[in-house]
Amino acid sequence: MQDWHRHLRMWVLVGSLLLASYVTRAAAGEPLDKVHQTVDEVLTIANNKALQPQERNTQIRQAVLQRFGFEEMAQRSMAQHWRTLTPQQQQEFVELFTALLERSYINRIGNYKAGPQGVRYSKEDIIGDQAVVHTEIMSERDPQPAMVDYRLLHKDGDWKVYDIVIEGVSLVNNYRTQFNTIILKDSYAGLVKQMRTKLAQEQAVSEKG
Repeated sequence: MQDWHRHLRMWVLVGSLLLASYVTRAAAGEPLDKVHQTVDEVLTIANNKALQPQERNTQIRQAVLQRFGFEEMAQRSMAQHWRTLTPQQQQEFVELFTALLERSYINRIGNYKAGPQGVRYSKEDIIGDQAVVHTEIMSERDPQPAMVDYRLLHKDGDWKVYDIVIEGVSLVNNYRTQFNTIILKDSYAGLVKQMRTKLAQEQAVSEKG
């Protein structure tokens, strides 16, 4: 898939956010608290030298699954094509989409070397069951902070991240454009084939690590 590397570079930046060395925060509501808790949890796991790599990845995966609404993210990424899928295909796609993003994310967390940088939780906007948590990543290498926004949906009693916007670029919108192009040029089956190939590549990277 031609644009996967661009998408995964976005996950690298998210990884740097979760491994930042310090944080500052504005007065928080529940969505900001939830994002902050996940950041703290991943940071603790990633820095726990007593954990074996496999156990560390498992715990990071559990923390990410708890906060990220991959099913909602998958549906929004498929847009109008979601309604054309059978229930079995919808389940297949959610599972594949989740596995691919998890594997890509965890691989990059594992390879990321935390530097002298930090995160500022600048504010949050809440409208009904929707929220946006605005953050800034600070780095000594760049005087301008990187802007990362988490979009959350309140569902089943909890706030779940369904999109990440990095420097104005939406992860979900990027996937939506790419998936739509592949389906129109090929088919849903063609998209699944490409995603499975990419997942196998990410799994190979993980096994080497």
